[in-house]
Parts: sequence; C-alpha cells; structure tokens
Amino acid sequence: PPTMPPTRPEEATGDTPDRPGWARLATSPDHKDISRILVSAAFGSAFLAGLLLVLVRLQLAVPENTFLSAVQFDRLLSVYGATAIFLFALPLCMGLLYYVTPLQIGSRGTALPRLGQTGMWLFVLGGFALYSTFLFTPPEAGINPLPPLSQHAFTPNNGVDAWIASTGLMTLGLLLLAIDLLVTVRNLRAPGMAWRRAPIFVWTAAIVGWLFVVIAPVFLAALTMLMIDRQLDGGFFTGGVGGSPLLWQHLSYLFFTGAYMTVAITMLGGISEIIQTSTRRELPGRRAIIGSLVALAIIGTLAWTQNMITAPIPSGWKYYAMLMSISLIVPFGLIFYNLISTVSSSDFHMRAPLRFAMGALSLASVGLAVEVSQS
Repeated sequence: PPTMPPTRPEEATGDTPDRPGWARLATSPDHKDISRILVSAAFGSAFLAGLLLVLVRLQLAVPENTFLSAVQFDRLLSVYGATAIFLFALPLCMGLLYYVTPLQIGSRGTALPRLGQTGMWLFVLGGFALYSTFLFTPPEAGINPLPPLSQHAFTPNNGVDAWIASTGLMTLGLLLLAIDLLVTVRNLRAPGMAWRRAPIFVWTAAIVGWLFVVIAPVFLAALTMLMIDRQLDGGFFTGGVGGSPLLWQHLSYLFFTGAYMTVAITMLGGISEIIQTSTRRELPGRRAIIGSLVALAIIGTLAWTQNMITAPIPSGWKYYAMLMSISLIVPFGLIFYNLISTVSSSDFHMRAPLRFAMGALSLASVGLAVEVSQS
C-alpha cells in the first residue's frame, strides 16, 4: 500500500513556557528544529571553510611563500576538506530535505523523530570533535588521508585518528537522518498520495536517502579498517601483508563521489520545485526528470574511479570511469532541457526565487561542461 497509518500517536512538540528557546531547540525531536540546527551549522561551516580556503590560497599565491609552514598548510587543508564536505554540503542538503519533505507529504513529523534527533547530535558531536583538534594536533594527511601516508608509521600523531572519529560520527549521524527520512516518505504519506502524485522534491528525498544508505556504510567500514590499521596493525591497507592502499581509494572515493551526486540531485530537485511553483505549470517531463535523478544517483556514483587518475590501476578502470562520466550527459541534459523549456514556454513574473534558480542552473551547466570535458 502507498501509505500506512502511524502506529503510535504523534509526539507533542509545543513550546514549554519555563524553558529558554535554545534549550527547547536543542532537545526538540521536531524535524523543523533539527533542520534549523543542520542548516545553521552548514552556513556557519561555509564561513569557516571559506576562511580556511583563503589561508590556503594565500600560501599558494606566490612561489616560496613562508606565510604558512608545511605542517600548518597540511593541517588547514585537511580540516578544510572535512568542513566543506561533512559540515557544509551534506548537512545543508539533508537539512533542507528533512525540513520540507514531511510538510510536502502531509505529515506532522517524521516517522522516527528520536532517531533523527540522535543523528543530529552525532553530527554536531563530530563537528566539535573535528575543530577541537586545534587544541592538540589537527589532522595533516590531506583532504582524503590516503594510505600509506595516513598509516601510523608515516603519521604517528593523533590527527588522523581524530579525523577518522569526527568524520565517522558525522557520517553516522547523517545516515540516521537519511533512514528516518526514508521511513517517513514510505510510511507517512497522506492518504491518496501515491508515488505518481508525490512532488519531485519528495522523490529527491527518497533518492538521496537510498543513495546515502548505500554509500555511508561503505565509508564507515573503510574508516573502521583504517583505524584498525593504525591502532592494531590490521593490514587492510598495507601492501605486502595481504592488504592494498588502493582499497582505501576505491572505498573512500565511492563515498565522496556519491556525496557529490547527493548535492547535485538535491540542487536539481529544489530547482525543479522552484521553477514549477514560480511558473505555475506542471513540468511536462516530470517522469523524465525523476528517472534522470535516479540515473544520476546510480551512474554518477559508479564513476568513482574518475578520481583515481594517477592511481596505478588497470586502464580498463579508467575507460570505465570515462564511460560513466560521459553517460551522465544524458540525464543531466534531460533535466536541463525540461526545466529550460518549462521556463521559456510559460508566462510569469521573474521573481527572486526563479532568478536564483536560473542562476544556479546556468552556473551548474558551466561546471558540468568542464567536468565532462576533463573525463
């Protein structure tokens, strides 16, 4: 059946008069409050990521620059990567989906509010753990700590361990939020809202949720193996003892490529909703757009080896990555064509939301053209 009635009464989340606002927000299981924390953390992290990026670019501005030492540069670059991916891009997408989706399906809340609240606090704890490393030893093995550099023999301090713990907590928290989102979309849709009638952004939430459920456990397993290698000499990523450093690249880049597609799918789903609402016209290629979003999640994630250009892997893997990357032209083209044709054939006033949506679509088209040309 398309819908299932909730098996328990909805939880009351009204304000308590004798509690300050911050305490209510911190302990509320309501999806809107959790989303506010996620989105606020994402925008605050965007400022921090921008600051770190400026410092890194200042060091690279001129040759032989002494603005930062080599160790300082490595530490800032490592924290910047985790901030941009785990503290900005992913929570921003998950926060927007977590806020809007229950409202679009006619639900008063999510199916598993305590699970979502637990996921939010795991994410917050991971963010604090990452930046608390500046009090002792920040990570310094790069944006993606590749073995053998990240092995204990080459990086004996605790920076990589802190990176593993913090990114693991944030990934686990976002995974719990994705599970809650999937269960909500599956079980709490309003009566009569079959999948064929669900808004595109609800489809976007389902696609992103399933994608994250697939890629997050892979990355958590890779983090666990890397920690075992560092602390217990496990040998998962150590060559010569049955392991392989390339295994970490395959596992981690599968996650990072899926995370990139998560951002792209959320962006395109949001733009589709904005264009449909602003033009007051249903998208003529609705099924094509939904199918293209599903194709992006599958084909885009399968192109993870495009990040392993310099890795000593067989040429077949590189041809495979090139084929997957070029294949993305079809779903991206279908989405762009449907959105642009909807705007061009409609009579409407160009208001701010539509201006931003069209600007984002134009910018994305330029970036994707460059991405495909490099494949």
